[in-house]
Amino acid sequence: MGIFIAFIIISIWVSHLTCSLLYVNVDFTNPIFYLHILLQGYLYTGLFITAHDAMHGTVSKNKFINKSIGSISTLLFAGLSYSKLIKNHFKHHKSPGEDEDPDFYTKSQNFFIWWGTFLWRYTTITQLLIMAVVFNALKIWFDEISIIVFWIVPAFLGTFQLFFFGTYLPHKYPHTESMQPHKARTQKRNHLWAMLSCYFFGYHYEHHESPRTPWWRLYKLKEGNSEIKS
Repeated sequence: MGIFIAFIIISIWVSHLTCSLLYVNVDFTNPIFYLHILLQGYLYTGLFITAHDAMHGTVSKNKFINKSIGSISTLLFAGLSYSKLIKNHFKHHKSPGEDEDPDFYTKSQNFFIWWGTFLWRYTTITQLLIMAVVFNALKIWFDEISIIVFWIVPAFLGTFQLFFFGTYLPHKYPHTESMQPHKARTQKRNHLWAMLSCYFFGYHYEHHESPRTPWWRLYKLKEGNSEIKS
């Protein structure tokens, strides 16, 4: 099931991006134009969530397939290094909300300062070079403005969505007793909103409690399904 869901997300991401670049006119007066941008941003979020599940080994029991899908997803997302991401992500799980947590910023809880620090920590020269090469390659076949609005802007929207719902809201101060031992809070149960906001990652305490539960089963943890084990 994990491989199938990952394949669906990656396929829809590729298909919608291609169709948008080829057939959607850049028309800032047309509401449908913005819907395509928002949808592509949501699919970008799905790409990273897929890579995240691979980091926890839940896409496939086969380690090679699991790592391959994770690497493809992070590369498509923004030329990111899967190896670097997985190292930092396990640091996050080991010390959430502490100085050692690469996803947390103890010096300020201001959203934009924290987000900017988050982006800075994960941006590399290699990533920028990959994105520059791809951007110039895409210009051979597609209009530059289309590449910007359907490829670059949605990537930032996906990053914003992931950070806001998957890092900032779950882990920001104050850390109450109910958030222990993971220093993570969780959304109130509303499965539709949880799926739309960040592929159930608003159920963030549940994720830290059971990191090997794939994103598409987190809602069962929220319901207290005893069949899911950590």
